[in-house]
Amino acid sequence: MKYRKIPMVVEAFRYGFDPKPEWFTDKTKTLEILTTESFCVIKTLEGEMKGYAGDYIIQGIKGEIYPCKAYIFEEIYEEVEE
Repeated sequence: MKYRKIPMVVEAFRYGFDPKPEWFTDKTKTLEILTTESFCVIKTLEGEMKGYAGDYIIQGIKGEIYPCKAYIFEEIYEEVEE
């Protein structure tokens, strides 16, 4: 069998490069995300995940937040005009 990824729009920013969006900073206030200059630690249902400077931090369609390496993100996603 073959499968195609369902198209969806997510919000994301590049850690250490782009301004941090409100949905990210809100989670730092509740300590669901811990930050340093070079990385962040995101508490997820699967455990803690680290996002490093240059990684994309994604907010999924259900509000979940997780890191993704830039080279993977750029192969899977394209920017959407608002």
